[in-house]
Amino acid sequence: MKKRILFLMPFVLLSVNRSLAQKLTIPIETAHNAVVLQVTAKNDLVQAYFGERLNTPDEYSQIKEVRTSDYTGLYQSAYTPSGSRNLLEPAISIQHADGNQSLDLRYVSHKVDKLSEDVTLTSVVLKDLVYKVVVTLYYKAYIKDDVVEQWSVIRHQEKGEITLQKFASANLNLSSKAYWLRQYHGDWAKEMRPEETQLTHGIKTLDSKLGTRANLFMPSMFMVSLNKPATEDEGKVMMAALEWSGNFRTDLELDPDDNLRVISGINNYASAYKLKPNVDFTTPAFVYTFSSKGKGVASRNLHNWARNYKLMNGKGDRLTLLNNWESTYFDFNEQKLFGLLKDTKALGVDLFLLDDGWFANKFPRNDDHAGLGDWEENRKKLPNGIASVAREADKEGVKFGIWIEPEMVNPKSALYSKHPDWVIKQPKRDEYYFRNQLVLDLTNPTVQDFVFKVVDSLFIKDPKLAYIKWDCNAVIYNAYSVHLKIQQSQLYVDYVRGLYTVLQRIRKKYPDVPMMLCSGGGGRVDYGALQYFTEFWPSDNTDPLERIYIQWEYSYFYPAITSSTHVTDWGKQSLKYRVDVAMMGKLGFDIVIAKLSPQDLQFAKDAVVNYNSVKSIIWHGDQYRLSDPQTDPVACVMYVDTIKASAVVFDYLVSNRYDAAPRSRMLLKGLDPAKKYTIREINVYPGKTGRFNGESIYSGDFLMKVGIDPEIDPSRSSVVLKIDETK
Repeated sequence: MKKRILFLMPFVLLSVNRSLAQKLTIPIETAHNAVVLQVTAKNDLVQAYFGERLNTPDEYSQIKEVRTSDYTGLYQSAYTPSGSRNLLEPAISIQHADGNQSLDLRYVSHKVDKLSEDVTLTSVVLKDLVYKVVVTLYYKAYIKDDVVEQWSVIRHQEKGEITLQKFASANLNLSSKAYWLRQYHGDWAKEMRPEETQLTHGIKTLDSKLGTRANLFMPSMFMVSLNKPATEDEGKVMMAALEWSGNFRTDLELDPDDNLRVISGINNYASAYKLKPNVDFTTPAFVYTFSSKGKGVASRNLHNWARNYKLMNGKGDRLTLLNNWESTYFDFNEQKLFGLLKDTKALGVDLFLLDDGWFANKFPRNDDHAGLGDWEENRKKLPNGIASVAREADKEGVKFGIWIEPEMVNPKSALYSKHPDWVIKQPKRDEYYFRNQLVLDLTNPTVQDFVFKVVDSLFIKDPKLAYIKWDCNAVIYNAYSVHLKIQQSQLYVDYVRGLYTVLQRIRKKYPDVPMMLCSGGGGRVDYGALQYFTEFWPSDNTDPLERIYIQWEYSYFYPAITSSTHVTDWGKQSLKYRVDVAMMGKLGFDIVIAKLSPQDLQFAKDAVVNYNSVKSIIWHGDQYRLSDPQTDPVACVMYVDTIKASAVVFDYLVSNRYDAAPRSRMLLKGLDPAKKYTIREINVYPGKTGRFNGESIYSGDFLMKVGIDPEIDPSRSSVVLKIDETK
């Protein structure tokens, strides 16, 4: 009885001070923006404002309710419950231990912790008046970068388990005359295809139900523009993404008062979650930024935040590489690899990456039908093991990396024969395969140990192992876990939690080893995973023309340092065009060096030298999009270093129509108008002459107001310009 009195005590205290609570305002501020929460007379927590920061913080308390048709008092709820007064889409829905499905959350307390000069963490505690359920909302504000991460923690003290039926990370409310959603769709080799439409009444849902490779059909990233579609430099826009590597769901509901409610989190599809008393259920973070000056500012906000706070080694270096996949596929042996190591050295890149096909003996990995899961070296291809290849790499003065796909298994494998209970599959139904494979059950701690040991054993064999490409090619069919027994609805959530547990163990033991996040292309690209990986693979489609569009859209949400961009034989463009496009991210090569002409080889080697001289600008500088391939015949992207002393400009002809070329000068961005600059063309093909030789001097003011003509046409379909300050 005493426990119940203590539980309700905060509400007794608040009921005495309702007039005070009515005026309580909780601003979450960044350098230019603010999310403002208020507590009503009934102790409901509402979001009163989202937008540009006020000059006088005291004025937030003057924001008043302007709605006229809210029957519930919850249209603006900061975390909308279900089963009580609410009539709209909830952020949280539960079933109590006694079967009741109502929830009514009231404000109890809040606090603001200053984690650093640049980061604050605001936590707001909400409780149900009747049931012992507590929800704490967290708002982590990164002040300089104008970014907020938001998540929730759910906990209870009921007698028995409660069932979480929906458990969003964030519940935001936007106010405008109109809303324009930019979302993405795709499939294998068709990633990040944009669609922009005006939102109408009802609910627009962006979601995934694939379990793994969650972004295959629809990525979790999106933008919402207010009043009209934002351009690169004008308009109000929110960019957002969920930091989660599994099923996600974002609901965008235009409510009866024409305000937009954005509710995002783990997809509750087939995922009712049993929660024991006194156990926290922590949702993944929903990250967002807001700009009143267009998409470019919002994008650079996310880039800076990611490099500073979220990415694995976000402010560090990356390795250029040569990969064997498109030159050998599964057909290689030790001598072929030794030859490729010499090519790696000759090209001048840092690392040789051995891709799929190096493992399995009972069921040799000679194609994608067998061997996955049996992570011992194939004795026919590598009679002396990977250690021999690693030693040879060391002799050549290059680093060595390797491909794995440790979450997956072929039915034709020793692992599957020995541990069929480790595999996600329905016990009474026919198996159904994605790329001839199934998914291992990472809800099972024993399977987690196995996956960790796959990685750990590689370092035992080669302590100098310098790079891992982690692939994930299958989705979850016939979802069922032997390990979970009767709690099958927890599979999709606990799978991702199991994956993160493994990755945390790997990073604890091997904190500095670069790892590529690959998932049949761009099937798994999110900041939840990128805490553990240094880069991601945007798409298996490496046609340079296609990659311009794919990389363009990814670049709104992820900085160039995260994007693995390889030169391959896809497409009909010249080697120069292919290299120029790949230089916009983290450069790699996947071509047969021995088949290059002397001129092509010399160009590639010179390009690596050029890239090494500008890569820090690309990886750590500010990105500006100057000409959009979706609307213009030329794509143009610019990177400027943080002190505005150097920049790199990439120009690509993307239209093959007659006389396609820019019809006006390219206006540069991000320079210092008072500084003087020279322009030099780099990546010039042997025997050709660049149009910019660094002799002319321009002010930053001139370059940004008058601009330059990069002289793009079918005979000069790609041009790279290096801009440097001159004293």
